[in-house]
Amino acid sequence: MNWLWSNLDLVGELTLVHLALSVPAIILSFVISVPIGWLAHRYQWSRGVLLSLCGLLYAIPSLALFVALPPITGLSLRSPLNLVIALTLYGIAVIVRTAADAFDAVAPDVRQSATAVGYSERGRFWGVELPLAGPVLLSGLRVVIVSTVSLVTVGAVIGVPSLGSLFTDGFQRGIEVEIATGIVMTIVLALALDGAAVLLGRMLMPWTRAGEAVRRSSASVSVARRVDA
Repeated sequence: MNWLWSNLDLVGELTLVHLALSVPAIILSFVISVPIGWLAHRYQWSRGVLLSLCGLLYAIPSLALFVALPPITGLSLRSPLNLVIALTLYGIAVIVRTAADAFDAVAPDVRQSATAVGYSERGRFWGVELPLAGPVLLSGLRVVIVSTVSLVTVGAVIGVPSLGSLFTDGFQRGIEVEIATGIVMTIVLALALDGAAVLLGRMLMPWTRAGEAVRRSSASVSVARRVDA
């Protein structure tokens, strides 16, 4: 544990760097994926192509993608921006299908009712479809958060500092506490961002809390009936 007490500043600095690499990629992948998912939902002829192309991104090995991007982007291999672009592509691969399924889950009757009361297509998207698709989109975002925070550590292999640097340095120098610290802090950071996403979702979609309360109440009634029986 002596290593940890002597390197708290380093751990804190790498945690902030890890956060700075993760958050932009998570936000970008979500912002880009929602319209792609909506297009896949809206135009069925494009669904197979869009979902297949986005899904194939996740099949590219991370190190191969990190090496392949610099000639395309003009950035250096060790550029943090290069890593953010790669993480964004992986995030898109994860969440596009979820976004398409989220919009598919909105009942056609609801769309027809919205149109009947005067919503334009754009107004219906922002006022009806996106809010109703929100809970499913949030579930996809949570998966992206965990996978992105985990993938940032791979960047340490090509020289981009993050909590993954504690893995590589710990392995090279044989310091087990350093490796364990990197693992624990990566998990803590993923849980913290996931919790923040859940709280933000509850703030933006307060009706989901009412749904949870109804489900909990129904479950309590069912349990009480089984006990009485």
